[in-house]
Amino acid sequence: MSAITLPATALAWLGRQGTRAIAAVVFIGIAVPPVDALVKPLVPAAIFLLLCIAFLRVDTTALRVHLRRPGLILVVTAWTMLGIPALVGVAGFVAGLLTQSPDLFLALMLQAVASPMMAAPAFAALMGLDATLVLVTLIASSALTPFTAPLFAYVFIGPALTLPPVTLGVKLVVILGGSALVAIAIRRLIGVAAITQHKEQIDGVNVLLVFVFVGAVMEHVAARILARPLFMLALGALAFAVCYAILALTTLVVLNAGRERAFALGLMASQRNMGLMVAATGNALPELAWLYFALCQFPIYLSPQLLTPLARHVVSHRR
Repeated sequence: MSAITLPATALAWLGRQGTRAIAAVVFIGIAVPPVDALVKPLVPAAIFLLLCIAFLRVDTTALRVHLRRPGLILVVTAWTMLGIPALVGVAGFVAGLLTQSPDLFLALMLQAVASPMMAAPAFAALMGLDATLVLVTLIASSALTPFTAPLFAYVFIGPALTLPPVTLGVKLVVILGGSALVAIAIRRLIGVAAITQHKEQIDGVNVLLVFVFVGAVMEHVAARILARPLFMLALGALAFAVCYAILALTTLVVLNAGRERAFALGLMASQRNMGLMVAATGNALPELAWLYFALCQFPIYLSPQLLTPLARHVVSHRR
């Protein structure tokens, strides 16, 4: 095997591991904190490239089909980008988090205002759900993020976020718009056929880029678990609770669209793109926010394994 084909073969193998590789990345990030410190400066670039890859794979035909019937997409987009942040903000304010634990409130609000993860359609497909509907709704939500995130940041976070809301919005426009433009240029340059042909290698690159983000947020997790095990257990339980509460609420909100569609959209809404917010804020976050984001990776990347039986049960009732 030549030196040229070896990296491509290795990337293809890594890509074929699918969600197993993604789940493993979370635990590797905890186990090797020295590597985590090295990759932390690369997070903004890694997030940008992850977005490029996601936009690169957009099925434009399926996108046009769903856009002809936009009612459900509009409802879920409004709930995802307006309803969820408002609900989290009000709940946090009533619970007194703004004064008792402003760093945790900041983390929860950044999670709530973030658009869904670009990996959500891939996770939905792996679980046998409607990935195209998830992708279209995700794109609509992402387009709103530069406008809704600064609004909720101004209303609920205020001075706790050192980055001015307008600057946050501009950065989100640059990151999302820039990655979409790069993806369009690559699609035109090499063609959709070449992208499809190299799917496994692209999946492998995806895994490596995810490791950069997950590794960075996992930098202090192992040390904090040893130093404050009960606190970290409680923070981890909160991460799971928030993720699955959003999944359940979203499923109930759109249940009239059918159980399979509702569950797929709930899965999408629960997987927030916190990496995008990290990139937009330039890593300028308090340690508690980093720790919470790190622990949020567990419910996100373990969901395909944990929720696949439930997804199969939902899909089976369609038949």
